[in-house]
Amino acid sequence: MFEGFELRSFDTGEATIRARVGGSGPPVLLLHGHPQTHVMWHLVAPVLARELTVVAADLRGYGGSSKPPSTPDHEPFSKRALARDHVSLMRELGFDRFSVAGHDRGGYSAYRLALDHPERVERLAVLDIVPAGEAWCRADTRFMLGWWHWAFLAQPAPLAERLLAADPEAYYFRGDRTIFHPEALAEYLAAIHDSETRRAMIEDYRANATLDRAADDADRSAGRRIGCPTLLLWARGDDLEELYGDPLAVWRDWADDLQGRGLDCGHYLAEEAPEETEPSSCASSLARPGLARGRWIQVLARVTEGPDPPPARVQPNAEICTGG
Repeated sequence: MFEGFELRSFDTGEATIRARVGGSGPPVLLLHGHPQTHVMWHLVAPVLARELTVVAADLRGYGGSSKPPSTPDHEPFSKRALARDHVSLMRELGFDRFSVAGHDRGGYSAYRLALDHPERVERLAVLDIVPAGEAWCRADTRFMLGWWHWAFLAQPAPLAERLLAADPEAYYFRGDRTIFHPEALAEYLAAIHDSETRRAMIEDYRANATLDRAADDADRSAGRRIGCPTLLLWARGDDLEELYGDPLAVWRDWADDLQGRGLDCGHYLAEEAPEETEPSSCASSLARPGLARGRWIQVLARVTEGPDPPPARVQPNAEICTGG
């Protein structure tokens, strides 16, 4: 996996971030979800690297990135702190402005980056989420039954740490594992069996319930919005439509320039639906033939010319296995 990419570590001043870097052209930062690592992009990143400089990073606390000590307010694992990592990482690579795509927890980090550092973000893609503040303020019985882990992981230490240590695989990967490449799955399993990684991932959720929600609430009250072009993709096999009806309607309160659609797959979009069958007219709008694969990320870095062709649906190829 990741042929032609270089695996590197970057000191951001607050954390050490592991990332794979490959390709050349306009820069795009790819951020993974929970409980994964940057390896979740293994089907998408090599295709993007034909036209773009691709940086696939492990979030602070995940994978090969460092797991700093936390604080009583969980600030070291807030999305605001993670956004500072992303800015430092990309600056070290020579990019003051870049596009960013984030799935699941990486999506929360990505839109926080766009809100806190609008001068840095060229385009934004968020995959299978609504803003954390929206999720909390709209929480009802359906949400808490389906997303119970949000409240569970946010409980004070060491409750979640002790319970998850008993059988990490039964908790984190109780769904269909066949959707993951064996090498990717091995990486994810190694991560969840590391106690420091579990601690850091749990702190991520404690920050989500407190500082992240507060940051979203403050932005909403102040009328701060995402100004860059924003792409929302969600899994029709997951539950965003069940919970929120039209996810685009939720995001219109947050983004000025928004487009998006649902894909016929489960929660892990980049691994379940890395290819999309676009209309035949799509090929003429791309820099090179064959770039239709993974094109739902390519819009980030303006590798196409002219208006985007109409979106197409992809066929489901795996059962849902929800993160969130």
